[in-house]
Amino acid sequence: MVKKIDLKKKTEKDLHKSLLEKRAELREFRFALSGSKIKNIKKARALRRMIARILTELNFRVRNTS
Repeated sequence: MVKKIDLKKKTEKDLHKSLLEKRAELREFRFALSGSKIKNIKKARALRRMIARILTELNFRVRNTS
């Protein structure tokens, strides 16, 4: 789990890259879940929260530069 402090240290480019990776991971998780291949159901919740943290940090940076 990436903490908020770690996100603040990353560049915007790295945050966008992480966001794309997490969204792809969540998409793959959902497809695997529908095929009953997944045992850890709580992973989806953690992924959604991580995506929200990244988006929050990106939006914070956009608002502060304006």
